[in-house]
Amino acid sequence: MNHGHRHDHGHHHHHHESGDALSLPPALDMTVPDEELTPNQLSRRSMLRRTGLLGAGLAAGSVLAGAGQAAAAVPASATSTGGSSGGYLWLAGDHHIHTQYSSDGKYRVIDHVRQANAHGLDWMVITDHGSEQHAKIGVEKVNPDIVAARAQIDDTLVFQGLEWNIPAAEHGTVFVHPGKNEVAVLKEFENSFDGAVKKATGSTPANEALAISGLNFLAEQVQRRKVKDALMLANHPARKGIDSPHEIRAWRDAQPTIAVGMEGAPGHQAAGIAAPAGAGSGRGYYDNSPGSASYAGYPLESYRTWGGFDWMTATVGGLWDSLLAEGKPWWITANSDSHSVYADTAVPGPNSDFTTNGYFNDPVYGGGLNLTDGDFWPGQYSRTHVGAASFSYKSVMDGIRAGRVWVDHGGLISGLNARVRSGLNAVTLGGVLHVRSGSQVDLVIDIALAGCPNWAQFVPALARVDVIQGDVTGTVSDKDTFTTPNTKVVKSFEVNKSTGTVRLTYSLGRVDKPVYVRLRGTDGNRTAVGINGAAIDPVGPAMDVVGDADPWKDLWFYSNPMWVLPA
Repeated sequence: MNHGHRHDHGHHHHHHESGDALSLPPALDMTVPDEELTPNQLSRRSMLRRTGLLGAGLAAGSVLAGAGQAAAAVPASATSTGGSSGGYLWLAGDHHIHTQYSSDGKYRVIDHVRQANAHGLDWMVITDHGSEQHAKIGVEKVNPDIVAARAQIDDTLVFQGLEWNIPAAEHGTVFVHPGKNEVAVLKEFENSFDGAVKKATGSTPANEALAISGLNFLAEQVQRRKVKDALMLANHPARKGIDSPHEIRAWRDAQPTIAVGMEGAPGHQAAGIAAPAGAGSGRGYYDNSPGSASYAGYPLESYRTWGGFDWMTATVGGLWDSLLAEGKPWWITANSDSHSVYADTAVPGPNSDFTTNGYFNDPVYGGGLNLTDGDFWPGQYSRTHVGAASFSYKSVMDGIRAGRVWVDHGGLISGLNARVRSGLNAVTLGGVLHVRSGSQVDLVIDIALAGCPNWAQFVPALARVDVIQGDVTGTVSDKDTFTTPNTKVVKSFEVNKSTGTVRLTYSLGRVDKPVYVRLRGTDGNRTAVGINGAAIDPVGPAMDVVGDADPWKDLWFYSNPMWVLPA
């Protein structure tokens, strides 16, 4: 297959051979002066500077000051640059991308990797659909393309994964650390535990148990050192209403180091653009109604997006908050789910026989604009930012597992550094701050504003930042709980600045009970009173209108939570 042009880098990292910390790509390494970069490296550095992901001050080297792993603390005064103690590289990525090895895809692996790299992504996961063809053919055939892309574009980490048809439920990303057994482990997993392959899609106890067995299998492969690491994240969880609350809890509780979260916002964000200029569907193709397999307790509004985000995440005091209120990690991400890109011109290659070959022939020019396609390129609109200890596959996976993650749409902001602190100790996103009961605790938020045009050619303006706080009430007895009563917006900050950085502080007061806090921000273009009322969420995201939801006119960011546990 045609693998496109080569980025001519001065050295190569061989990412796929080691999980050890890698030297920074030259474009990201600010100790390498501009004049020593190749033209391609300088172009990438210039793009990162334009998008606010690289430069002086808050976002220097894509690194914001951070705190330690969950349950650890560092001095609140600690600041950092790349590689120094207590700091993180904030690496943007996407864990949900389809290629010509999916029955509804068309692009080469290298097409997506080149696009992701050009749109500023540092890591990505190829996740072709689990299917009989993929399990038998595609999972092996895609691997050489991934390996070749890793060598060609050595400043974007490329994971191999798949989109799992979760038995009895929706889809999920499964991916592993690169290595000699990555194909063998994914192939055995897919053949043994994929709902489509095993004819196990129905909502039955036996199929729910098969999903747990699949997660146990992944954990066993890591334990046996077949692969260095593996993760699962549930994709578009509310789209069809078939990911019941008890299933999500069961995945998390069975293997909390493998099943770590869900898409807070689905891909397919261009699908809401009104016809005839667009597909005229819902953002994320969230235009469904309850079906026979849907969880009966979900309200009708759960089948729509809210400011582009899934109902489980967008509802203050909703399902995501009910999980966090148990005091257990469950993180959110935002991805492209890129299959067919809006206004692109490519179509699958002629004379393709997917059923026989397991892939479509290389795409060709189709002669017109594909205005009814609903996707963006990886990094063009949705970004998942991961606080990583180094530029390596292992560090990205560790950062996701630890919840050092924030997400944004449309380049609404270019950097976020949030931490809760008490005295000299602080933690960042995903962390747990242990304090003595009655200790003063403060939330400190540093935001690097957009400051430059996004890929729609306008500079997003952050209008407001909301602090959402909830009580940690412990494990629920009813595993289908999807509300929690003591979570609400406790503070809203109006942002009256368009460039540079903003520091916001909020006092949690003297904390004598376990709580968590998370953040949300908006351009303010579309808002509404939240589902649970003005006392809980006075100015939240509005339900997206099916058939008329321009994603560029309604931008949000969300952070993962931080906990404060007094003793």
